[in-house]
Amino acid sequence: MSCVGFFTPEQLARVRAAGDDPRPVSTFRSPEASASKRRRVAEMARSPDPRVRAAAAGSSLAAAEVLQRLAADPDLGVRAAVARHPASPPDLLDRLATDADETVRGWVAANPASSPDLLERLCDDSSPTVRSVAAWAQCW
Repeated sequence: MSCVGFFTPEQLARVRAAGDDPRPVSTFRSPEASASKRRRVAEMARSPDPRVRAAAAGSSLAAAEVLQRLAADPDLGVRAAVARHPASPPDLLDRLATDADETVRGWVAANPASSPDLLERLCDDSSPTVRSVAAWAQCW
């Protein structure tokens, strides 16, 4: 059951009106990530379990050097997680755009951080799926 069902008519009217207000609903900012959280992500990246490494690659706390190392991971899921990470650096995306697996190349094409030049190259990819994703991404 939704908490909206518990609103008073006045509260419900305020929620509806908030959609017309350009100001943010909340000004709460999450605290900065601690060094220990960043260390834990780096430790996860060294796990023998590829699912844990993929989770590290998808973390917003993954440092550039962690992403660089995981981009060469033997597991497809880990490389795909790096390819879709919004903070993957351009040189890393360029390298992943030549990955042997089309899933990884497709995630590179779908990554908003991919440059227009990279998307242009991916439009000529051997995979029709990658070409399609790259063409779609060029329309953003």
